[in-house]
Amino acid sequence: MAQQRRVQLSTQRPTSTVCVLGTELSLDVCGSAPKDAVAFHVQGTPGVKLYVVHETQSVKLPSSVCRWPLAAGAEVLLAMDALSKDVGDEKVRISYFGEAGGVPVGRAMLYLTCVDVSLDTDASRSGAVSRTLLDKATWTWGPDGHGAILLVNCDRDDPKAETPDNRDTAVRSYAGTGTSHTRNPTFLCFSPRFFLSYTPFSTPDLKDMSQMVLRTRGPHTIFAGHRLLLHVDFGDADKVGVFYGGNSVALEEYKHVLGGSKLAYAVKPSRHQEESIFYVEGLAFPDVGFSGLVAFHVTLLESPEKGLLETPIFTDTVVFRVAPWIMTPNTAAPLEVFVCSVDNNEDFVASVGALAEKAKCPLTICPLLENRQDRWIQDEVEFGYVQAPHKTFPVVFDSPRDRGLKDFPVKSILGPDFGYVARQAPEGTSSLDSFGNLEVSPAVTVRGKEYPLGRILIGSSFPRLGGRRMAKAVKDFLVAQRVQAPVELFSDWLHVGHVDEFLSFVPAPDRKGFRLLLASPSACYQLLKEKQEEGFGEAAMFEGLEKVPKPTINEILANEGLRKFNNYVQSCINWNRDILKRALGLAEPDILDIPQLFRGDVATGAEAFFPDMVNMLVLGRHLGIPKPFGPLVGGQCCLEQRVRALLEPLGLTCTFIDDYFSYHLLSGEVHCGTNVRRKPFAFKWWHVVP
Repeated sequence: MAQQRRVQLSTQRPTSTVCVLGTELSLDVCGSAPKDAVAFHVQGTPGVKLYVVHETQSVKLPSSVCRWPLAAGAEVLLAMDALSKDVGDEKVRISYFGEAGGVPVGRAMLYLTCVDVSLDTDASRSGAVSRTLLDKATWTWGPDGHGAILLVNCDRDDPKAETPDNRDTAVRSYAGTGTSHTRNPTFLCFSPRFFLSYTPFSTPDLKDMSQMVLRTRGPHTIFAGHRLLLHVDFGDADKVGVFYGGNSVALEEYKHVLGGSKLAYAVKPSRHQEESIFYVEGLAFPDVGFSGLVAFHVTLLESPEKGLLETPIFTDTVVFRVAPWIMTPNTAAPLEVFVCSVDNNEDFVASVGALAEKAKCPLTICPLLENRQDRWIQDEVEFGYVQAPHKTFPVVFDSPRDRGLKDFPVKSILGPDFGYVARQAPEGTSSLDSFGNLEVSPAVTVRGKEYPLGRILIGSSFPRLGGRRMAKAVKDFLVAQRVQAPVELFSDWLHVGHVDEFLSFVPAPDRKGFRLLLASPSACYQLLKEKQEEGFGEAAMFEGLEKVPKPTINEILANEGLRKFNNYVQSCINWNRDILKRALGLAEPDILDIPQLFRGDVATGAEAFFPDMVNMLVLGRHLGIPKPFGPLVGGQCCLEQRVRALLEPLGLTCTFIDDYFSYHLLSGEVHCGTNVRRKPFAFKWWHVVP
């Protein structure tokens, strides 16, 4: 339905007004009628379409009826299809007649100027702004949905700036700095650096923003007596920033015109240009109290007589949705591997480097100066991305754990086309706030409901009361992104408490395209029992490791306390198995049980008895698995043999990495000590139906 505006007429003096292309004017024929009038006649110039609404019927003029009774509810509607060439070049005349008919008892004259005022975005999500018949004031999900998309401008295009671009009101650029962007020079890179959407010297801050185009057409002088106001709702103002450069292409000419305390901006249309291009940046991700939807309006104000306030005569509205932060699963193609260099882990770093080379993936080593002896890079950050039709770039999510690596994301990752987001935990942090406790599944379908971007997995303390939980701010943030609906698992039974201690995902060529790996004490006891029955009961664990107890298969199987504790662990994992099957739509053939034992007690929590093999580094088909140092059977580790037998038929290659002294004894493994930036999903998030 066309936007409609009521216009008051007068028989005492002519009335002039503006008709915006695509709208209707409703003429108040009754309000201006002389007291003796009982009928009226309407005439208009050729550029005006006229309709009389009488007794709920709409009749287009001219018609066979020349005079219309001046009954209550009588209305004249008009619209215009062509822009005016001059001010007031079209007109409508209303003639009023009394009972006697004949000579009119009064006339009302309306002079019209047709202009075009339109606020447009990339509502069709094509990557370019265009005029559309879609409802710009609404935003809908799905492949047939519509509505513009806004990126949070959370990268840092000026290397000299100290904060992300969404924390200032300037337009930044690394264009013309003379050097292409690389990470902090203290980083060691074994392979060339690549960034999503990265082109040296050419990508300014504006490319991170979405365009909003104001189109104004019609006689230029009409805008001298009218004002165009671009404005944002008060509740949205702190979520967005708008920049405008007028007719200039120079970055220094772009001014911050909307957002924060600036709720409105008066636009002065150019005599020589019909379009005013504004650049819009997101300042905040969806979160509690912010759905991600932001509305902008342009209002045409009419100036009445001197001393009176302007009155709005037309408003056009557009709606953006701020793009969510999206995680990538282990099964996505790796783009870059991260590892920390600390005291006593040289061999581990070399092993990770060799695996990255096999996978043809760049390796970035965070040196001691940067990590300050904090080797748990998986716990500090999670790599994800943001995406709009015109641009995609990676965004690192900084956990609230804030240990030795706390400055690493801002100092060494944040940069041009590499964004940053963080959440704090004012109530204090626990181990469950580290991002080893944050994983995401590959794409799944659950009882007909599609999750094409997978589902986030986090660990918590349920079903036990009073345990540790992920910080509310972090969990709320993850839920608010909407496109990867989180699933809460039970991980508080572990000493560290991370979901990556008992699960992982690997790619597979069949079924759903992946397998869920679960740590399994039952599978481990079954394997050890088999080897005992084959006559290898005296084969010992941890051969080749100095000053480490070396229990035999017989001793492990005879240890009732260990068996009892692992029965408890298995029950905890089984609880999660059932949740994962329901939440991810999995069947038993989609799950592989990886032999694993745990030690500890219910009070302090479980830790891996030998290096935790599900805590692996997945680089495509190349797997970096913690070396378990299991009993040697026929000269080979029986645990490694079993894992190879499970994974190699899927086309995967298993490399076992010795992390015993450098990570395992410190309550972590290969996955905990590495991190991976991965390729975004091919599926566009706005096609999701939450």
